Amino acid sequence: MRSDRQQIIARALSPILALCAAALVLFVTLSPAHADTNIALPLPVPEAVAALRAQPALGPTLVPLAPEELALTPELLANYAQRQQALRAVDVTLAGPRPELTQDLLMGYISHASFGGNNALSAIASFTEPAPRPQASVTSHMLAAYVETDYQPMAKRIETANAERDCLAQAIYHEARGESAKGQLAVANVIVNRARSSKFPDSLCGVIYQNANRGLYRCQFTFACDGRNDTPGERRAWASSKELAKQVYAEFATGKEIGVLPGSALYYHTRAVAPSWSHTYSRVAAVDSHIFYSPN
Repeated sequence: MRSDRQQIIARALSPILALCAAALVLFVTLSPAHADTNIALPLPVPEAVAALRAQPALGPTLVPLAPEELALTPELLANYAQRQQALRAVDVTLAGPRPELTQDLLMGYISHASFGGNNALSAIASFTEPAPRPQASVTSHMLAAYVETDYQPMAKRIETANAERDCLAQAIYHEARGESAKGQLAVANVIVNRARSSKFPDSLCGVIYQNANRGLYRCQFTFACDGRNDTPGERRAWASSKELAKQVYAEFATGKEIGVLPGSALYYHTRAVAPSWSHTYSRVAAVDSHIFYSPN
């Protein structure tokens, strides 16, 4: 009996409790707030930060392509990957097949190595726009002739260059060490002119020591055949002669003009003498104690 009575009371009070709860919610919602009304709003985003957020993930700008580069596309990547697979399939070890090194094969190597630049895209681009194949300009006969005549190992070239500089330094020292820098350079200029002329040997040593083996005073430069010891005795003058010879030889080897005398000046003598041949040539300059001439 008591349980039934409690259930009847609970059922009667349930609607009343629900109305009370709803009234409480409305009261809390609609009543004015008594807390602090100073609400802290976030500061506006700075323009620089906003601009940075608006940039693409890869950066604000893209690096422009060079004139010879192409944009990276899926087609180019596929082409590049296919080419790399083909290259890796070739056996380049000594144990594998080695084709004969023909002229066509050699020119092909040169063509594929002539892409230029350091960007891999230039290599990819070469498959879409192949570079023109260079024309064969070196034949086996030309190569053989070069080896037989003009070819010299690097060690031999260095030895020759050192000898040429030493010969020129000897001539500058013995012929003009008492002259000004211009006077010494003028003497060296004549030696270079002779080496470039078809009338004399084509090397500086050949010009300086021409006919030195024929006996006393029968050569072109007196010091080369006067029978005396040519070892330089003045260290400062010798050092200056070697430095000038180094500069002049560099100009001679690269085909530059020495510039003190015209290229036609091939002869000179001191002011203390008047050789008979001087009347048959054209005087072109007088520097310090030397007078210089060109053939008519």
